[in-house]
Amino acid sequence: MDEKITIIEGPPPTFEAVHEGWVLGLNESPILSDVAITRLRTFNGPALVERCHRAWRNQQPIYLEYRSEEDGLERNAPILAARSVDTEDGQVLLLWVRLTDEEIELELGYDDEDDFEDDFGFPED
Repeated sequence: MDEKITIIEGPPPTFEAVHEGWVLGLNESPILSDVAITRLRTFNGPALVERCHRAWRNQQPIYLEYRSEEDGLERNAPILAARSVDTEDGQVLLLWVRLTDEEIELELGYDDEDDFEDDFGFPED
């Protein structure tokens, strides 16, 4: 049985395209896909990261399981990298996942126009 991290409560995850150089190394696959990042609030981020590491040590995949916002259907995305971060609001789990082109078209989006400034360090004209 495949390992998975399941989102039980809250809204579906928001995925953001990742174009950092190190991420390209994660995307070695015969399937045409892109790497995206999602940020999830959690109570025990280090334990979830350890679950990912344990699966990878055993050469097993681990998936993010969530419900799609559009149709409410269950979806799975392979987790490629994971990190837990402590913030003022609590722990946040950063997950880099592989999404197919079809999933990206449905899931990717930005909350507001300020993301352009955040991503590139200068405001949009």
